[in-house]
Amino acid sequence: MQTSLSWLSTHLDLSSYATAQLSDLLTFAGVEVEGIEERGVTTDKVVVAQIQSFEQHPNADKLSVCQVDDGSGTTRQIVCGAKNFKAGDKVPLALPGAVLPGGFAIKEGKLRGVDSMGMMCSGKELGLGEDHAGLLIMAADSPIGTPFNQLNPADVLFDLEITPNRPDLLSHLGLARELSALTGIPLKGQREYTKTSTKAADSEIKLEAKDACPLYTARIIKGVKVGPSPEWLRRRLESIGLRPINNIVDITNYVMMEMGQSLHSFDLDKLNGGIVVRMAAEGEKFLALDGQTYALQTDDLVIADSHRPVAIAGVMGGEETGVTETTVNVLLESAYFAPSGIRRTSRRLGLSSDSSYRFERGIDPQQVQGGSEFATKLILSIAGGTAEDVVLVAGEAPALVSEVTLDENRARKLLGTPDITGDEIHAILEKLGLTKKSANKHESHWLIPSYRLDLQRPVDLIEELARVIGLERVPSRQVAVASPVEAADRTYDFGMNLRQSLASRGFFEAQTLRLIATAQLADSLGAADAASVAVAVKNPLSEDHTTLRPSIVPGLIATAALNIRQGLHRLRFFELGRVFLKLPNGSSREEERLSILLSGPVSPSSWHGREPQAADIHELVGQIQNLTRTPIEVRPAKENAANFLLTSELRAGNRVLGWIAQLHPSRARDIDARHPVYVAELLLSALRQGSTGPTKFEELPRFPGMTRDVAMEVPADLPHAKVAAFFAAQKHPLFIGAEVFDIFTDPTGQKIPSDRKSIAWTLTYRASDKTLETAEVDAAHTAILTALEKTLPAKVRG
Repeated sequence: MQTSLSWLSTHLDLSSYATAQLSDLLTFAGVEVEGIEERGVTTDKVVVAQIQSFEQHPNADKLSVCQVDDGSGTTRQIVCGAKNFKAGDKVPLALPGAVLPGGFAIKEGKLRGVDSMGMMCSGKELGLGEDHAGLLIMAADSPIGTPFNQLNPADVLFDLEITPNRPDLLSHLGLARELSALTGIPLKGQREYTKTSTKAADSEIKLEAKDACPLYTARIIKGVKVGPSPEWLRRRLESIGLRPINNIVDITNYVMMEMGQSLHSFDLDKLNGGIVVRMAAEGEKFLALDGQTYALQTDDLVIADSHRPVAIAGVMGGEETGVTETTVNVLLESAYFAPSGIRRTSRRLGLSSDSSYRFERGIDPQQVQGGSEFATKLILSIAGGTAEDVVLVAGEAPALVSEVTLDENRARKLLGTPDITGDEIHAILEKLGLTKKSANKHESHWLIPSYRLDLQRPVDLIEELARVIGLERVPSRQVAVASPVEAADRTYDFGMNLRQSLASRGFFEAQTLRLIATAQLADSLGAADAASVAVAVKNPLSEDHTTLRPSIVPGLIATAALNIRQGLHRLRFFELGRVFLKLPNGSSREEERLSILLSGPVSPSSWHGREPQAADIHELVGQIQNLTRTPIEVRPAKENAANFLLTSELRAGNRVLGWIAQLHPSRARDIDARHPVYVAELLLSALRQGSTGPTKFEELPRFPGMTRDVAMEVPADLPHAKVAAFFAAQKHPLFIGAEVFDIFTDPTGQKIPSDRKSIAWTLTYRASDKTLETAEVDAAHTAILTALEKTLPAKVRG
């Protein structure tokens, strides 16, 4: 929210506080100051001047030589590049010696050989907006020679981030109340409004949706003259970035920014019959003030006449009934709308306004008629006309606040400030606008003002006390105690260890969204038909966020594509996160998973070496093996996912760890990958299960090992996993392990039958207490090969 310091100063005297002090005060009170901008000029050397005459510069087509009256009695010559002025216009003139915003100093000089005794200024050069296309043309009645800052005082603009629980701060009056409580500076005179109202007949205002709009008021003002707003009103709106439109609309905007009450004005003569507050019909069309036509739904609240909707309640008015220069009679709307309905409609339509921003957070229902009364007085004084004596009212203002009882001893304990007295507590709460109903030695009862919708519980009042007294008054104490390690701690530690292990191996952690597009479901791993297990979002924010991800892999593929577009082709990514699955019975389940993506050279390129070999799927299997203590078995999956090849199941004993696959070459080409892309997705629960218990270490071997190679002929359809499982099951005391190093097939059948294949393995032998002799290794090797031929349909080749 943009907040003007000069506007705030109309409510309380802040002259004793520097800008930095006010910023700190707001920050420590819980209002985030996102930026501070100084506007206007403080120097008296920028004055109002009148252009007497001008002529073309003799040496420059785009410059003019102007004769200007600055009120000193002597005509001043100024060279100017602007073209938007005429003789007789009054403009701001920076005299020599003036320093403009940004530190730009003005001095006498020559421009293309012609003397220039100062500079006529645009709004941007004076720190007033962004318009620098021409001079700032001032009002015709501006006194010549008057310092510019007397007519347009310098201002400080605070850009504030207001938390959703404090809608009362979305106005200058609300912020003034807050600063008054924090500083002790009293507010200047409060406005009093006469609430002369009458219950509206159904023919005047009909409330068909009382839950969505508990209170609606209308004030009819006839005979107004619509035109430009006066200078003070335009300056107020422009100071906070609002564009003046006409006096009626500007008044409603001013009241909104002054009081926080959003209003809307209709051209009464363009309405057909009375006002109807109802829910929209399905598919009903509405032409808004922004020129766009919106299709409404049955949960959208509209303000309508007898023929059609004339406003989307609390969001935006209609173009057909808006106030224009031809408007003579006005209907002024002031209402309270349920925040949830405004928020839903605004989000669904993608239509946000200053009004919806306030309504969806909740406004003060007790100020609805006060806002209408204030706006009516301004309209009558600025635009003229005659207002009807009474306000038409339909419904009642909801009671959103009540009494709160404060246990003052508990407040002292929670704050850690036993020295705070009851009188001090009462004084702070009364400064915040609360009314003390009764009190005794231990507790007090408070009436909450209608604008403090966030004060509902005793702890809310304690929080207010903490904000006002300041954290520096709360003593520092060591009260923490050690707590035993629980399951959540072990889960967190396990995840962090996985991250550190992968990062140490050159992988980068990714953080992708849990919402994906429907088209990305084909990139999901672990389900043959990802669409059948995906959980759709009922009201997606966009087409790219329609589904809760059933797999993390789609996000990693999108991350890979982004990095490839930036020129990176050695890809190493991982992500730990949650996936969402729909079960056959209609319920859903969430799982924590680890996904890994690998592509490109096994090591970074070097100036002194050749291009490293591209990683294959075994590289990824090896990286996964490093994450678990038990050997991994790779089994072909029953079905391949849509965009993958070689989809395989990873097992550790009887546990399914997850899946591994190669991205289909056509999909890899879609993301411009130069090398094959491999992905894996693992269940964290299965990984943890194999990582519990004490870690066991083996002593480094003291004696050398010996190897023997063996080539065997086996059926072509014999899975590699069965051969690997055989060697893993051998318990011979000298046998250490086996590793495949060659596979040979001959489709022609000339060297080996086409239905057979030859696999070559290296077997390693070692003893823990001595160096083996050849005879011992030969005996062990023969025993294992004999068992091999008995167990598998394998024939050892000589």
